[in-house]
Amino acid sequence: MPGLNTSSRLLLVDDDPSLRKVLGEYLTNSGMTVREAGTVAEALKLAQETEFDLGILDYDLPDGNALDFLRSRSVESPLPSIVFTGHGTIDLAVRAMRLGAEHFLTKPVRPQELRDLIATILKRLADNRANSQVRIRTQGKSLDPFVGTSPHVAQVRELAHAVKSSGAPILILGETGTGKSVLARWLHAHGPRADGPFVDLNCAGLSKELAEADLFGHEKGAFTGASSARKGLLEVAHKGDIFLDEIGDLDLSVQPKLLKVLEEKTYRRVGDVRSRASDVRIIAATHRDLSRMSQEGSFRSDLLFRINTVTFHLPAMRERREDILPLADRVLDGLCRTSGREKPRLSESAVETLENHSWPGNLRELRNALERALLFTSGDTIETVAVSTERTSPSGNPFSSPADEPVTSLRAAERRMIEHALNLHDGRVDRAAEALQIPRSSLYVKIKKFGLSRR
Repeated sequence: MPGLNTSSRLLLVDDDPSLRKVLGEYLTNSGMTVREAGTVAEALKLAQETEFDLGILDYDLPDGNALDFLRSRSVESPLPSIVFTGHGTIDLAVRAMRLGAEHFLTKPVRPQELRDLIATILKRLADNRANSQVRIRTQGKSLDPFVGTSPHVAQVRELAHAVKSSGAPILILGETGTGKSVLARWLHAHGPRADGPFVDLNCAGLSKELAEADLFGHEKGAFTGASSARKGLLEVAHKGDIFLDEIGDLDLSVQPKLLKVLEEKTYRRVGDVRSRASDVRIIAATHRDLSRMSQEGSFRSDLLFRINTVTFHLPAMRERREDILPLADRVLDGLCRTSGREKPRLSESAVETLENHSWPGNLRELRNALERALLFTSGDTIETVAVSTERTSPSGNPFSSPADEPVTSLRAAERRMIEHALNLHDGRVDRAAEALQIPRSSLYVKIKKFGLSRR
């Protein structure tokens, strides 16, 4: 029967033992793995212990109903389900489907009819998952982190193709905006885990508690506000890749737990005593100097040794000036394709601006500048590209104050730096916070403190 196989797992929930026995045996004989429960509480416990493909739920149960189960699961991880009842209504069916029910049946339920429905639903869910992964792989393969002819790009391209079949951890180093996430997605799409999920987490500004909950998940009641259990990203990324952006900002107390995942392939949810298996490949990225941080004790050296099996160094745009025009051309292609307009050419003055600018915000700044230029271009030529007037300091800091604008106090310097960051990133607080290397929440506080406009 299409859709039915021994790897498909069902959760059968009914308070009638005889009906459970009949349906359970029939579905087991049809090639399914079936676990049974008689109450909402039993069903929720089983669902926490085992990852099921489909639930089969009687509506009326001794300690609640099928909607109670679906509602509880929807917070953590929705379980596609079939709900059956002796008193079905349209309103009830609509509420059940909003909570994740795939189908609503009225009793009596015939085993063969149920089996055929299960097969149809499982096939559709499998097709949806396959199509989703195809979209991810297609997107990844359409991304090109190797635009240009500079020696820097050639080195990155050569290394990426050499290691793309490896399952080893990868570390990507580079300034903000150099395309670290683009390379990470390319490595996933062309790697051995391309059929699995790709999950990303930006570690910048995450507290210890948030980092642990996001990575490892948590049990109900593990901390204030944990009203239900929740999967962590390590669980979601099982059999795939997890991209930890700005890993240099990961709280020091969380780092040994991540090391345990790398070394032992196990972890524990917050508030849980059970160990869970985790089969993921970690791709990490940062703009920080992790070697220096490990010497200073702010980043664990043993974790660094585990994540830098393969290390990429992405060049800043000021180090690859011969690539600026090819990059601009590629960015314009994407922007015009998205907006459905013909791609204009760049005038000589626009080209001169692009080639002479230091691009402290790298590819991200280039995209913003060209997006603005398109907004003010109605013809077939981009005459002007507006760029930030900040000058890059020897240390590479794009927010140093211009010489003709003296700083009179520390407060004034901080205000000006924040203004520069917001201007550089078109008022995008998340990007400005990343560039300033401070939590987004802190930047919001400072914007309010100085009365700044995000526009």
